[in-house]
Amino acid sequence: MLSIDLHTHSEASFDGRDSVDLILQQAKAVGLDAVAITDHDEIWASREAVERASEYGLIAIPGMEVSSAAGHVLSLGIEAKIPPNLSFAETVSRIRDHGGLAVVPHPYQETRSGVLKNISEDELEIADAIEVYNSRLLTGRANRQARQFATVRDLPMTAGSDAHVCEMVGQAVTEVDPDEYSVDGILEEIRQGRTRVKGTRTPWRISFRQAAGGAKRRIKHRVADVANRLSPTR
Repeated sequence: MLSIDLHTHSEASFDGRDSVDLILQQAKAVGLDAVAITDHDEIWASREAVERASEYGLIAIPGMEVSSAAGHVLSLGIEAKIPPNLSFAETVSRIRDHGGLAVVPHPYQETRSGVLKNISEDELEIADAIEVYNSRLLTGRANRQARQFATVRDLPMTAGSDAHVCEMVGQAVTEVDPDEYSVDGILEEIRQGRTRVKGTRTPWRISFRQAAGGAKRRIKHRVADVANRLSPTR
């Protein structure tokens, strides 16, 4: 079985902290076979991971976390940048048009841009897979709801750490046993629903620290963005 963290964030995310190398180092240290860096509406760090993963004995799955109009959607298996703010259905369609896999993370966590705040469960069913274990949990209720939904609708299930600091990479993993040890082989196993999910809660103190650090970086990012837009063109 290959062990994969399908949901991590680097410094390329407005609320992420660490470099590609630190994430790959941690993935190797905790015994992962593959990792996906899925930054918010950015893909350059994920592309770098694909180029450097073999140095660490890993497979890197290209991807990003797309901010659709309904909420977050993981785009896995493509290096194309999917634009934000499209409808949920259009976001899924764009991902598939590029040959990727559309996985919905934390769908029941409304405060973290879970899509079910804005779409129905019937609309959610068009996704290729549902993240049923996200390690950044408080009570675990949202994870249980996601698992129940995926089970009832017979949808493939995944897990991911949603790490925004490298120490938490590997807290939740998706296990597959592909015929071909490659990105395509892994994604096909997920697409067919041949997965096992395992996870451990991110310690609360680290979750709060990630949230606080992310908030500071988010403010800094917005201030810089406003400054860039207000600065005179040269």
